[in-house]
Amino acid sequence: MKRVKITVLRKEFYPEYADAYLTEGREVGPCPLLKAGDIFVFEGGAQMPEGFCPWAWVDIYNNVSALAAGASYAPWNNREGQTIACCTDGIRPVVFELHAMEEGE
Repeated sequence: MKRVKITVLRKEFYPEYADAYLTEGREVGPCPLLKAGDIFVFEGGAQMPEGFCPWAWVDIYNNVSALAAGASYAPWNNREGQTIACCTDGIRPVVFELHAMEEGE
């Protein structure tokens, strides 16, 4: 089982949707838990990395566990052992790079 590095690439926020659908509107702002550049490492065993968002974890866990088990996302991705995933918050999504780490990495 490989370890998987999870890097926050970017955070999005759609204030027009927040105003239309959330009780607090645009005041909620972008995701308060994660920031671009944050790095987490999945060590295996379905254990969410400490400090990671539980909602995002549910969304990306299948991709993380697949990479840990050696899955490939080729030919869609140009790098073996890597993919991009996103949490499913439609108003303030967070985009992640998932990278299966090689031994010693």
